[in-house]
Amino acid sequence: MIIRRMYRSSRTPRVQAGVGLIEVLVAVLVLSIGFLGIAALQAMSLSTNNSAMARSMATIDTYSILDAMRADLTGATSGSYTTTVTANACPAAGASLASLQLNQWCGQLGKDLGATASTTGKVDCTNATGTNTAYCTITIQFDDSRAGLQGSSTQQVVTKAML
Repeated sequence: MIIRRMYRSSRTPRVQAGVGLIEVLVAVLVLSIGFLGIAALQAMSLSTNNSAMARSMATIDTYSILDAMRADLTGATSGSYTTTVTANACPAAGASLASLQLNQWCGQLGKDLGATASTTGKVDCTNATGTNTAYCTITIQFDDSRAGLQGSSTQQVVTKAML
């Protein structure tokens, strides 16, 4: 009986049996950086959506006062609506339709955009000579610092219309 001895050649590579700890740590690091990027993207998306909603509400508020002035065309053409309102100090609702609508509009601005001194609404109407129409410019200014973007935090929405 011949006994053969089997020797392993030093040239054959050793087979790796598992994953090394360093590979696992690198994979966890790469995943962590990816998750942080996704979280930052979500935060920026939320702030941008809040800013877009505020601008949309400001646009809706401009059309709201324009519709109110169309209902009271005599008051709009006579200049009853030409004023500036501040959302934290709304004018009192008087006996006239214009003062009542301006009071309601001011309250709406405060509810939609924040009842602060930086939230203002300006109505400027000029009567078209020889007609019963008016050219009106509605300017709403509000604080948009929650947008988190560089630049000015004060936003302005300007709408021009002919009544």
